[in-house]
Amino acid sequence: MTYVSQNPDTLAGHLLIAMPGMPDPRFARSVIYLCAHGEEGAMGIVVNRLMDAITFHELLDQLEIEPPGIVPTVRVHFGGPVEQARGFVLHSTDFVREGSLVIDDEVALTATVDILRAIAEGRGPKHRLFALGYAGWGPGQLDAEIQANGWLNVPADAALLFDEELETKWERAIAKIGAHPAMLSGEAGHA
Repeated sequence: MTYVSQNPDTLAGHLLIAMPGMPDPRFARSVIYLCAHGEEGAMGIVVNRLMDAITFHELLDQLEIEPPGIVPTVRVHFGGPVEQARGFVLHSTDFVREGSLVIDDEVALTATVDILRAIAEGRGPKHRLFALGYAGWGPGQLDAEIQANGWLNVPADAALLFDEELETKWERAIAKIGAHPAMLSGEAGHA
């Protein structure tokens, strides 16, 4: 397992909240959990959108995973536009295995088939969010987008992150910074 450095200059473990004027339709009204952020770039998972193309049961069939009993209901999220055939599980740290990236005391990321097998067998993490694909930025790209007023950021909390009420997650994430969407402008301010 790998632990993310608790460097104060990183936004890993924060939520990125798309500003109301987000020009990229793939990220309009998105809330993204940042798993990694540093000099090499950034990587995160969109946590408030579902995929329509596939169900968890269909995915298990494709991976030839046969659970011993009734498969728990697991929603498949749109994690982002990069590598949409690749699965990622954001989850509570009660289930950390080889290959897990521990982001903070409450959240880890695992992208192995073993975690899907564990979830299907009912022995996976207590809290989880399964996504296909991720959002990625090259060196300095995310910082530039934040400077250009494309994103807000706020420390994440597990309650909001794993909450299944997706329709209001964007508004509730904005409320964490003490704002209301109508108060926000998509224009960057300059002194």
